[in-house]
Amino acid sequence: MAITASLVKELRERTGAGMMDCKKALTETGGDMEAAIDLMRTSGAAKAAKKAGRVAAEGLVKVSISEDKKTVTVLEVNSETDFVTKGADFINFVDTLGELALKTKPNNIEEFLSQQLENGDSMEKAREEIVAKVGENVEIRRVQTVEAGKGVIGAYKHGEKIAVVTVLEGGDSSLAKDIAMHIAATRPECVSEEELSPELLEREKAIFIEQARESGKPDNIIEKMIVGRMKKFVNEVTLYGQSFVKDPDITVAELAKSNNATVKSFVRFEVGEGIEKKEENFADEVMSQVQG
Repeated sequence: MAITASLVKELRERTGAGMMDCKKALTETGGDMEAAIDLMRTSGAAKAAKKAGRVAAEGLVKVSISEDKKTVTVLEVNSETDFVTKGADFINFVDTLGELALKTKPNNIEEFLSQQLENGDSMEKAREEIVAKVGENVEIRRVQTVEAGKGVIGAYKHGEKIAVVTVLEGGDSSLAKDIAMHIAATRPECVSEEELSPELLEREKAIFIEQARESGKPDNIIEKMIVGRMKKFVNEVTLYGQSFVKDPDITVAELAKSNNATVKSFVRFEVGEGIEKKEENFADEVMSQVQG
């Protein structure tokens, strides 16, 4: 496979490594992007694999909550520039869609896009009309309905860019909101270790093993190192393993247990999620505000 400039550019964006290191890794892996990332992480050329931006977009997130606090919908609508998101036409469009989502409780974006607005217009017609008004492409990107059941819902919104909804069994809405705020800042992959995919764990373990072997350490020492590194990795990517942002002396698991609560699930939307620079800036901003 030819190693094109665009492949090298993508790898640089995902790893933050130098051009020559990226080209070398791609050459050695025959142009396989994921294999090149693993190779660079193993060799230390890249400290971590970063997600490539898949959605080059600005936009807004909308959180709509039912009167009984038992149902929440989260919606993301994208535009091309941040300027458009501040205009009344775009804001009203998003608000209208948010109301419709809460009323109809769609299971997925495909179901939502197939619906009609109250005036009888199709979703596509409404989208085309807002495109004509704002002069930019507009995408109704995703929607999710969250039902509390017998649990407690907590919602937190950071500006217009990040929205988190948590569902607890036990505890109260204040605790649920605090945990949602924590999730906005730390971006956990899932609630607990049990929810991590075996493939992800095996991939990380393989990388750690190769890194340790290159250090020249004996196998018995490597085994102990791997146990420690894997435990650290799991704590970093799971909600329960993370230190609570408002009180770093306790983990979120300990916080929940002390309040006789269990985190059943969470949803986190960030505008343009996957765009590296944007994700980092927003999360850092949330963290500073929560800890401050």
